[in-house]
Amino acid sequence: MSKLYEDSKLKIFSLSSNPKLAEEIANKVGVPLGKSSVTHFSDGEIQISIEESIRGCHVYIVQSTCGPVNSNLMELLIMIDALKRASAATINIVMPYYGYARQDRKARSREPITAKLVADLIEKAGATRAIMIDLHAPQIQGFFDMPIDHLTGVPLLSEHFKNTIDTSNVVVVSPDHGGVTRARKMADKLKAPIAIIDKRRPRPNVAEVMNIVGHVEGATCILVDDIIDTAGTITLAAQALLDSGAKEVYACCTHPVLSGPAIERISNSNIKEMVVTNTIVLTEDKQCDKITQISVGELLGEAILRVHENRSVSDLFE
Repeated sequence: MSKLYEDSKLKIFSLSSNPKLAEEIANKVGVPLGKSSVTHFSDGEIQISIEESIRGCHVYIVQSTCGPVNSNLMELLIMIDALKRASAATINIVMPYYGYARQDRKARSREPITAKLVADLIEKAGATRAIMIDLHAPQIQGFFDMPIDHLTGVPLLSEHFKNTIDTSNVVVVSPDHGGVTRARKMADKLKAPIAIIDKRRPRPNVAEVMNIVGHVEGATCILVDDIIDTAGTITLAAQALLDSGAKEVYACCTHPVLSGPAIERISNSNIKEMVVTNTIVLTEDKQCDKITQISVGELLGEAILRVHENRSVSDLFE
């Protein structure tokens, strides 16, 4: 742990989704993790016990709503309720990965907007602020009526590539039109041009690559996305880039959901290295020689310190 933080009113608690990241964050801030336990009744209901006084404290709960999504979300809601009833001064959610974010609008008739529903649940439970990284759609911030500090993993991913590969002939590639802003941020960091994959998606989790907008021949390409789920899009995009004359292809994302056939697809793909962050834990079945994981612990720890001390957080948005 770094030097012990002086204000005893700052407390950090971890739930089940990512205890190792919570430990990193607490070490960065300089406080021990709060004492709490998550148990289950015999029928599966979640029971949470807070084992120290938090009256008048500014509490930060570290919890990603990744798989098992519903269980992790319920843990978070129950913890918020417990803290509110125990008279915490503020309840701050540190949510590296925000689940249910992919349904952020009505794309077809009779569809729900789950990103808004989850925002309402978190606020109604009693949260007062949230710190998040790379929301699937930035406008989800507007679904909340409380302050949201929206950080990005792009600088960390860019720094990794600066330190590990020759970036003199790099092209940053967005795997779809929606990720162009993200690709441009990374391109600015690496002082590189961008390209865009124009693709059509016939049904959910099935991607069909169409063509490439931009010049990639002879270049080292870096595909950048916010989420890699089944890895269909990213592996098809990598093959399309190589077919168009790219020298080699790297990939990166902030949130490695990696469900279903993702690991098999990545292992069998022509992607040289895939760099991800630890917003989601990579369990043993999601390990792969091609995957490198970097930490967002310092970034989130610094954000917590700045919020608690009423200092500007805007530097961290970049």
